[in-house]
Amino acid sequence: MEQVGYDTYCKLLDEVVKEMQGIEVQEEQDVQIDINISSYIPDSYIDSGSQKIEVYQNIALCRTEEDIRNIVDELIDRYGEMPNELENLLEVARIKELAKQVNVVKVAQRRESVVFYFDKEKYNPEIVNKLIQKYEFNIKFSNGIEPYVTLKIRDITKLVDNIKEFLEFVKE
Repeated sequence: MEQVGYDTYCKLLDEVVKEMQGIEVQEEQDVQIDINISSYIPDSYIDSGSQKIEVYQNIALCRTEEDIRNIVDELIDRYGEMPNELENLLEVARIKELAKQVNVVKVAQRRESVVFYFDKEKYNPEIVNKLIQKYEFNIKFSNGIEPYVTLKIRDITKLVDNIKEFLEFVKE
């Protein structure tokens, strides 16, 4: 686990279990999230290392909003009200799933902007006109080798909400 990272470890473990059960495993695009928020499980909330690993694994395996809500309900039942850092971790999980749905492979914060890198094999340049109509001068594009869109964030305190709103809009 130390060599490949936690997310990769969970993904590999999930694939092996599915293969053993005879379930066909489809290669899933991993999404990198590089934004400036604290997202982890504090020791003051869950002090047991094994329980933390279980929660991290459950979060990494979330595929729907319902999966995330089930984890939230379980965490609140077991440990009480969640700290901000854990809520942020769940928001990152939401962003990852939204990004997968619209073929975004990386979301990276750059000061007061967020750059959304698209899968070059699945990128649809027709999205440009739709985004210009909504975001006007707050958006820039590059359709080069690695297509990306840069969105200027007006209120950086609402970074996560802006990212989710953008991904939801692209999804429509």
